[in-house]
Amino acid sequence: MKKRWPLWLILIHWLTLLVVTGMFASGLWMVDLTYYSDWYKTAPHWHKSVGLLLFAMTLVRLISRAFTQRPPTFGSKFEKLASKLGHSAIYLVLLALFTSGYLISTADGRAIEVFNWFAVPGLGEFIENQEDLAGEVHFYLAWTLIVLTSLHGLAALKHHFIDKDDTLKQMLRLR
Repeated sequence: MKKRWPLWLILIHWLTLLVVTGMFASGLWMVDLTYYSDWYKTAPHWHKSVGLLLFAMTLVRLISRAFTQRPPTFGSKFEKLASKLGHSAIYLVLLALFTSGYLISTADGRAIEVFNWFAVPGLGEFIENQEDLAGEVHFYLAWTLIVLTSLHGLAALKHHFIDKDDTLKQMLRLR
């Protein structure tokens, strides 16, 4: 029997794609909200809540990957190295994105309410103008993540349509 990713890790992979895409779109939309918009308080609350849940799911994913044997990888040595570096970059950018979002949201010392289920404590401002600086970093990290994940997707399509190997099939459970 061939080694496969566990179904739950595959589901987390695709759920992460959907959530990251939605968070990126909502983040771009939110920056144009005015104080008088009906969404001015609701959208950021949802964005923060979903972001923190995605953070928790990402931690579970990272920890589980450390204990899960990978299925075979395909491609040249360069492609395998690029894959490792690309995945590492995606995870690092995700973690930095979560951190910058947290620093934006807690600069005033208030906790972040996650869908009013529980609160993540705020640690306050560490540096002057933290909210604005972290906001700039958050913006550019979000764009970086979109570029990296787009390249990731294009690489999977290349493996599927040009190389005709099982890389994409592994993540679709088609093999």
